[in-house]
Amino acid sequence: MYKTITLKKGKDESLKRFHPWVFSGAIKYIDEGIEEGDSVRLLTENGDFIAVGHFQIGSIAVRVLSFNDVEINSEFFRERLEKALFMRKCIGTADNPKNNTYRLVHGEGDNLSGLVIDCYGETAVMQAHSIGMHKCRDIVANELVKVMGERIKNVFYKSDTTLPYKAAIGQENGFIIGNSENNTAMENGLEFHVDWLKGQKTGFFIDQRENRLLLEKYSKDKTVLNMFCYTGGFSFYAMRGGAKVVHSVDSSAKAVELTNANVELNFPYDKRHAAYCDDAFKFLEKANDVYDLIILDPPAFAKHRNALHNALKGYTRLNLKAMQRIRPGGILFTFSCSQVVTKDNFRNAVFTAAALAGRKVRILHQLHQPADHPVNIYHPEGEYLKGIVLYIE
Repeated sequence: MYKTITLKKGKDESLKRFHPWVFSGAIKYIDEGIEEGDSVRLLTENGDFIAVGHFQIGSIAVRVLSFNDVEINSEFFRERLEKALFMRKCIGTADNPKNNTYRLVHGEGDNLSGLVIDCYGETAVMQAHSIGMHKCRDIVANELVKVMGERIKNVFYKSDTTLPYKAAIGQENGFIIGNSENNTAMENGLEFHVDWLKGQKTGFFIDQRENRLLLEKYSKDKTVLNMFCYTGGFSFYAMRGGAKVVHSVDSSAKAVELTNANVELNFPYDKRHAAYCDDAFKFLEKANDVYDLIILDPPAFAKHRNALHNALKGYTRLNLKAMQRIRPGGILFTFSCSQVVTKDNFRNAVFTAAALAGRKVRILHQLHQPADHPVNIYHPEGEYLKGIVLYIE
């Protein structure tokens, strides 16, 4: 059986509430010979078993995988993957002929801390956020194709940017199982290219799927600005919704290229769309066009708590610029994907921007991540995506 880690007195209370993280400060004693990524048994100060998980170096010292005394093996992963698939069937995201893009495993939300799996047609993109999951990648991939059957034929492993930087393992992206040059997937009947190799996250922001569908309903006859467009998801939904003009902006030339390719895939030779490679703040500052509908979906402004203050100032400044460029009666979709930014933090930053802009603003919708990105009720940190849709007089 696995080597053990003993917790300090009272530091097992969060585990009794089924929180899946153990912080380094909670540890009293570590058995000799434990290496980063090893599966370990967690004991209370009195020597009672409490959980099993993966050990890692850093603030989060153990990512809990089970509160039962089990072995982390093929059978364990097969059972968890079967449960993850069953849930996606129940909520209608798996086996949908108009949507072959969804998240199958969402870390703690599926009781697989440190693991993300996104499905794009017949290819699954697997991402490890811990050395333990990295070491288990072949086992997970093999069980994944068994569980998914005909749904998944290829497994692409993409963890070079998500593994802890202290772990010098030289990870490279690539196919673990199968191979495919077909990088086109479908979401709500629209097609798009997925950049598995160099793209952000697993190649596409699946977590905005339902929010893009909502945007489509507001787009008819609108002049639309999609900031931080990345792959252009909001842009081609706006076009299907009947937008008059859609401008897409990103500071990455690669993102602009991908946006143009995705728009062309769905709306060939359509002159309503134009894409610009530019800094968001600079574009908004010099933009002569006044827009009816603006989307602000920036990358995480704060990945750590010590960056929270500056992040909130950034959100205020960005939303202020957008409110200054939007027409009366305009609609603003604004988001934060920073885990350390709470709903209240984000709302206060946006409200401050509204006050500084001197605009009357009403909330139409409060948005979040979709159901295939579930939040473990014992792990509220998993609720990372916050969004507000505003009507601006």
